[in-house]
Amino acid sequence: MGDQAVTGAGDRPAPERTPDATGEDAAAAPGGAAAVGGTTAPGGAAAPGPTSAGMTADGTPAAPADVSGAGMSADATPPAPAGAPAAPGPQERTSDITAGPGGVMTDEEGVVTGDLTLRTEYADGQVTLRVQYKDADEWYAVTGGRVPLADPAALDAVHTVAVALLNRPEG
Repeated sequence: MGDQAVTGAGDRPAPERTPDATGEDAAAAPGGAAAVGGTTAPGGAAAPGPTSAGMTADGTPAAPADVSGAGMSADATPPAPAGAPAAPGPQERTSDITAGPGGVMTDEEGVVTGDLTLRTEYADGQVTLRVQYKDADEWYAVTGGRVPLADPAALDAVHTVAVALLNRPEG
């Protein structure tokens, strides 16, 4: 691509200058067009209808557009509204599972296999997965099974997914 000429009204070269962020140039434009790029009706009046296509030259939105977080949060617990009850304490869910081929990797014992009990614990904004041999006393942390969880109400969903991934009774 080569250089392109910038033209003004009537395809004449536009004078070199900086953009007008205040809008004064647009108000003083011939025919009284109220916005840059606006159209002029016969007689010099500004034509009705939008003239900015929802955009402004200086990047400032025409109306407030607060989308903070867009309804999502990651790795953070949002502050509780004033007067809201305190966050629930530690919670847990348990299910019996059968480990699939290769078993379940744990931090303390390595791979565990066979009939197990899976416990999904929530405390202090974290979820931790633990397993034990069915009816045993020792619990082992599942390797990679600790993640932040902003909303304790999601504990049931996390437990359901963990059971679906680790329970392989058919092999």
